[in-house]
Amino acid sequence: MNNPLPKESITRNSVLNVRHKELGSTLDGETWNGMPIPWSYHTDVNDEVVAVRTRAGLYDVTGLNIVNVTGPAALKIIDKLVTIDVTKLEPGTSRLAGEVNEEGALVDDIMVICDDKEHYRLSHGSGATQQTLAELAKGEDVTVEQDYDVHILSLQGPRSIDILDPELDFELAELPYFKHINTTLFGREVVIARGGYSGERGYEVYCSAADAVYLWDMILEKGQPYGCIPASWDSLDLTRVEAALLFFPFDMPEGDTTPWEVNMDWCVDLDKPGDYIGKEAVLKLKGRERFKQIGLECMTNQAVDVGAKLFIDGKEVGLVTSSSYSQYLMKSIAMAHIKPQYSQLGTAVTIDSDKPVKANIVNMPFYDPMRMRTHPK
Repeated sequence: MNNPLPKESITRNSVLNVRHKELGSTLDGETWNGMPIPWSYHTDVNDEVVAVRTRAGLYDVTGLNIVNVTGPAALKIIDKLVTIDVTKLEPGTSRLAGEVNEEGALVDDIMVICDDKEHYRLSHGSGATQQTLAELAKGEDVTVEQDYDVHILSLQGPRSIDILDPELDFELAELPYFKHINTTLFGREVVIARGGYSGERGYEVYCSAADAVYLWDMILEKGQPYGCIPASWDSLDLTRVEAALLFFPFDMPEGDTTPWEVNMDWCVDLDKPGDYIGKEAVLKLKGRERFKQIGLECMTNQAVDVGAKLFIDGKEVGLVTSSSYSQYLMKSIAMAHIKPQYSQLGTAVTIDSDKPVKANIVNMPFYDPMRMRTHPK
């Protein structure tokens, strides 16, 4: 993901760029959502993964798009946008949702954040959300605005709770997954949400641009005794592949991927009473999957090529969508799409490359298969 793009592609910047440069990021690689991303630091990416898995790592994930949808018609238009029943969301909660087009194909994945029944925030990546929202909002009593001020600091790892809890006026341990609360942190107004993209216990700190550098510095200062370090996006990509978390649109390369084909059944409410874009099409496509999302353990000491084709007995049966060599797990792993009839656990495949690689279909996630790290009992 580090192919340089022209400067004209940059439309916004994180105020934390000053810190990223101090940490060794050039910020001249691939942008995401118009923002330069700190793909790497001077530190070893594998050391960053170890920190996130055993202590804590601090990420700047301001590259996400945050869209405020407010007004009497806010609930109505968001419910038309996504595949989940938004009417069931209570203030202070959030939920991941799919967004499909009229053909039932995924065009974005979204975190729908409910502050109250007339105030929502949509956190999304590089999909079609804002264009579709603009169409749905026409003639409705609703305001749709991207928040260019908000910055998002993501503290991930088992010691994240130890770092933040002493600084808060509530018991952080009592904040459930996918819940958020307005509070103050180091004297600054923030929203703290429990979640993340690393497969670890973690928290997102939503703050203003004016407070972002101060909060970044304070979290790292208070986190130093716990072994907390800044973590780059390359390490975030490694941890999310280990945790088998999808990245739109990279894990949906066909362009017309349905939720059922990438194990996103949980993002479609089959009993949703309200209508939404693509509802009839996506429901009809259930059970008609052209391929399935699978995990592969690869017999090599490096990451296999994304986009590499899968073969069984010389027949092309799928392709790799995400991959990494996980030094933490000491194995080469990949997520892939494969024709349904070949998706059984233990199936052996050959990955096409300069030197063909043998691989076997295994359970996902590769790390913490019971998701006990993010959802401890």
